[in-house]
Amino acid sequence: MRTFFYIGLFIITGIATAYFVGFQSQTGFTSEYDDDQEKLKDAIVIKVSHVVSENTPKGKAIRRFKALVEKNTKGKVKVEIYPNGSLYSDISEWNALKNNNVQMIIPATSKVSAYVPEYSVFDLPFAFNSYKDVQRAFEGNIGDILLKKVEKQENVKGITFWYNGFKQITNSQRPLIRPVDFNRLHFRTMPGEVIKDQYQRMGAAVSHLPFNKTYENLEVGFIDGQENTISNIYSKKLYDHQSYLTVSNHSYLGYVVLMNEDFWGDLPEEYRVEIEEAMNQTTEWIRRHSIEINDDHMRELKRNTDLEVHILLNSEKEKWMKKLAPLYEEYEDEIGKEIMKEIYKRNGRP
Repeated sequence: MRTFFYIGLFIITGIATAYFVGFQSQTGFTSEYDDDQEKLKDAIVIKVSHVVSENTPKGKAIRRFKALVEKNTKGKVKVEIYPNGSLYSDISEWNALKNNNVQMIIPATSKVSAYVPEYSVFDLPFAFNSYKDVQRAFEGNIGDILLKKVEKQENVKGITFWYNGFKQITNSQRPLIRPVDFNRLHFRTMPGEVIKDQYQRMGAAVSHLPFNKTYENLEVGFIDGQENTISNIYSKKLYDHQSYLTVSNHSYLGYVVLMNEDFWGDLPEEYRVEIEEAMNQTTEWIRRHSIEINDDHMRELKRNTDLEVHILLNSEKEKWMKKLAPLYEEYEDEIGKEIMKEIYKRNGRP
């Protein structure tokens, strides 16, 4: 009998304890309440989707932007970063932004050219001869025109341009020195008619594959090569199944920072000011450090891989330029005469 008495007492005590604890939790008196949960619930969240690694210029810049925004707003605005295409691929992020599933994306200018053809100016072969030329374009009249153009798209706001570097070419078959060396090779490129026409003029075929599918397609041999900045080649290990690297600097890979227009318009003015200041500081940082990051990664490639590296000589570059020159006239109307006038003025073309 005593055993049953203790068992019954244990059960009654347990029920009473559970009721007491549950009652406290429901009325808000639990000792485990964490006010950080309330702070997170009240914060404005900017979801940022991108497709590159975190040790690239863009990946590092986004983390810097996040730190500045959260510091300047005292945590009232939070920035959630989704790198490596973990949330949306480079193909689907545009619609995700327009639908406010994410509030910020930083696509390559080439990818925006599918919606705003003028952005293909950065894909023109050898349109920019130096980093200074790119800076003048991003921060001058060309940049102003392009930001206004993209804002004609529904629910998209252009913020600024971010830097990465000039594009280089890798492949598994042979050194790419003369235009004829491209003949019958198959490359992965970003979408863009100017890019596709460049390679076809050199005798090659292209496939527009998502960036995060590039490695596996190189691995299985579906494509022979690809073009990208050194930082992207290094960080994604695109050199693993490649034998040759041509440092051609044939076009520039930069980014445009876009935000959901409705989201931006609904932000309190004080937060817009702080976000803009954080963006200005980050843009200045990536402009200065993108060159350094690409140079560091180039040294690593030369030191730690078996890539055969060829730096295109001026005499070799001239042959590429002659082969690709007709693209300027072909795309002049699409890109726009005002932008093309700036390009001709800067690079000495007629």
